[in-house]
Amino acid sequence: SLSAIATDAKQVLQEFEPQQVFEQLKQTPEGEKILEEFNELLQDYGYLSEVGTDISVPTWRENPQMIKQMFVQLMQGNEPQAGAKDAINSIFAVKRKRSFVQRRVDIKGRVTEVYSRLLAELRWSFVALEKVWLKSGLLRKTGDIFFLNFDEVRRLVVDEDASLIEQLDELVEFRRSQFVQDSEIIQIPFLVYGNTPPHPLTPSPLYSDQILQGIGASHGQAEGRVKVLRNLQDIPEIDRDTILVVPYTDSGWAPLLLRAGGLIAEAGGRLSHGAIVAREYGIPAVMDVRGATWILQDGQRVRIDGSRGIVELSNDLRPE
Repeated sequence: SLSAIATDAKQVLQEFEPQQVFEQLKQTPEGEKILEEFNELLQDYGYLSEVGTDISVPTWRENPQMIKQMFVQLMQGNEPQAGAKDAINSIFAVKRKRSFVQRRVDIKGRVTEVYSRLLAELRWSFVALEKVWLKSGLLRKTGDIFFLNFDEVRRLVVDEDASLIEQLDELVEFRRSQFVQDSEIIQIPFLVYGNTPPHPLTPSPLYSDQILQGIGASHGQAEGRVKVLRNLQDIPEIDRDTILVVPYTDSGWAPLLLRAGGLIAEAGGRLSHGAIVAREYGIPAVMDVRGATWILQDGQRVRIDGSRGIVELSNDLRPE
């Protein structure tokens, strides 16, 4: 949808300054219509965020900068290749639409959407509540409310628990410092919680000095230059020569995968979000490549094989 709107915008603005696109569109009736379509899309998908299951992360509706930047990049000509769909999906597309399995898949997708929308509504409720507490002095900093659990929030709302209020500042600061400490973990742990598997995957993911092993999640091969992206705070230029290297993906990452040439993820399997989206977009993907965001470097040339689940490294580290 975003790509289609960007295509229409290019017809309205034959020449444009990337930093002034939205201001330039306001100057004509045709441009105003484009902006209306963009805002409608933002309302439809504004519940998405970088991490859909973390309500402390701002949604697109609150912080639309990422989607605006992506829109401008599409206008600049970084569209996906036409018809870049998985061949298997294309062959069975018509039959699958009417199949029993596809109907169940559609239901699952709808459930995921409703779940994500409800989480966004929960976030917006917490943000509204936090503004009240910041004004009253109960909380000190924006984002403090997300260091409280549901029971604590309920106690503050319903009971105005005096004992909790007395220790609130200390409690929030302790949890904030713990969060910062945990955020410094440079690699995704093999086990976060639960019981250690009886036969852990102890061998190194390096089969050789030039090959990384993962799980083949979307068929095909691609060669390009690495772009390591640990979050969506600063969206780089992405085209078919870009092999995205990420810790994992969530719903908000999908538009980036649309324009990339391939995907390497540290976490995930064949049924993970990134794998499914990669297959839909027809780009090769290798998941579960331990330490990929630290082993691989921006600008390094790699070749990925989404069928065998391998990443072939190159010593070519020239700038992109």
